[in-house]
Amino acid sequence: MASPENLQFGVDLVTFSHPGFWGVDSDDAITDYAKSNPRAFWDKILDSVQASGVTGVELTFSPFNWQDAIETYGSVQAFAAELAARGLRLASGFFAELEASGDFTLASAQAAIIDKAERYADFIKACGGDIMVIGAPMRKTPGEQPIRFHDFDRAKTIADFLNRLGATLHTKGVKLALHTEAHSIFAAARDVDLMMMLTDPAYVHMCPDTAHIILEGSDPIQLVDRHHERMVIAHWKDAIGRMPADTPIGADIHERHRAYFCRFGLGRVDWQAWIRLLRDRQFSGWAILELDAAPDPVADIADGLTLVRQALTPIYR
Repeated sequence: MASPENLQFGVDLVTFSHPGFWGVDSDDAITDYAKSNPRAFWDKILDSVQASGVTGVELTFSPFNWQDAIETYGSVQAFAAELAARGLRLASGFFAELEASGDFTLASAQAAIIDKAERYADFIKACGGDIMVIGAPMRKTPGEQPIRFHDFDRAKTIADFLNRLGATLHTKGVKLALHTEAHSIFAAARDVDLMMMLTDPAYVHMCPDTAHIILEGSDPIQLVDRHHERMVIAHWKDAIGRMPADTPIGADIHERHRAYFCRFGLGRVDWQAWIRLLRDRQFSGWAILELDAAPDPVADIADGLTLVRQALTPIYR
C-alpha cells in the first residue's frame, strides 16, 4: 500500500507570474524585470519555492523556462547547483511547442519540435529530472469557420506524432506526459479517452490537471481513474466550476482560465476522493501544486501544503 512518502510536492513556476508578486503592473513588466535583473528574478523564485515548503520545481514558459535559467546562472550545472543548495529538485519541465508551432503536422514543424524537445530532455536529465509535461494543441471555438472536427482521423495524426516524440524522449530517459489543458484536444473526458486509446502507453503518459478538467465540465476523479496507469505526474489545482461551452478560444484563453481557478479547498475538486484514488491506485510521484498567477504564492502554496498534510495525508496512510 502507498504511503505519504510516495508523494513528492512541487510547484509550477506559472504560480509566480502575478504582477503583484513582483511589484509591477503587467505581465510585460514581469518579463522586462526578468530581462533587466535576471539573477534577482530567479533567486527570488527559488528562494520563494524553498520558503513555501515544497521540494520540486516545474519550469514553464519564458521568463520561467529552462533557457532563461541557463542564461541566468551560466550553465545547466550551475542551475542544478542552485536548486540543490536550497534542497530543491527539478520535478519536470513544461513544453508548450505543440501549441505554439502552428500546423505541427507539417514535416518541417515536426522536425523542429523534436529538435527542441531533445535539447530540453538533455537539460531535464542533467538536472536530475525525467518528466516532460507537454501541452496539447488547442481546439477551435465552436462554430468558427472553417469548421474543423476533432475526429478519429485528426486524432490519429496527432497521436502518431506524439508516439514518435515520446519514443524519442524515451531514448533520452525522459517520459512524455500529456497535460489536460482546458480547451485543448486533451482535457474533456471524450478527448482524453480518445487520445489515450490512440497513443502507445509505453511512450505517451499523462499529467492530469484537476482544475482544467473541471473547466471542461468533466470529473477529474472518474477520468483519471480510467487512465490511472498512464499518470506519471499530476497538477493539483482547484476551480470554481465549468466554463461556458461556447467559450471563445483565442490567444487570451489561458488568461481567461484564471478567473475560474481558486485556492485549494475552495473549489469543486473533491480532494478527499482524489487522495483516496491515488492511495488505492498506489500512485508514486510528483504532485505539482499550482495556482496560476498567485499574488501571494508563498502563502498560498504553504496553505495548500498544510491542507494536504492535515486533511489528506491521514487518508493516504
